[in-house]
Amino acid sequence: MQKITIRKFEIKDAEAVSALIAKTMRTTNVKDYPAEIIENTISRLTPENIIQRAGWMHFYVVCEGDTIIGCGAIGSYWGKLDESSLFNIFVLPEYQGKGVGRKIVETLEQDEFFLRAKRIEIPSSITASEFYRKLGYNYKNGIKIIDEEHHITMEKFR
Repeated sequence: MQKITIRKFEIKDAEAVSALIAKTMRTTNVKDYPAEIIENTISRLTPENIIQRAGWMHFYVVCEGDTIIGCGAIGSYWGKLDESSLFNIFVLPEYQGKGVGRKIVETLEQDEFFLRAKRIEIPSSITASEFYRKLGYNYKNGIKIIDEEHHITMEKFR
């Protein structure tokens, strides 16, 4: 791997981020979700939607050279000052298992939304829940439940 850098999302990144999410979901999440759910999620995470999200959360991209290989975001949990949420953490399949996801979470955990929060929540995919557990996140209220949006809610207290 070349040198990996993490920076704030820029509008010009929207197409690449949307494509990265689609590729990752179709490759990695396919083992835990039917195609219909994956395609429905992908249809909502358009470049326009990514730009909109970046307007209310702090969105980061991970680059190897000029190529975006991962992304992740953090924002306020329903406008609360003492709670935040992690969103849209994705790593291209060929970079998974190489520490890129951990680097994204570490970056998000240095962001002001994390540092001011007493509790951080993640609407985790089924696929990523064990990854988050390794990073100190647990099932919300200690219960592993798949919600109506097909997420497992994870949380960490500071």
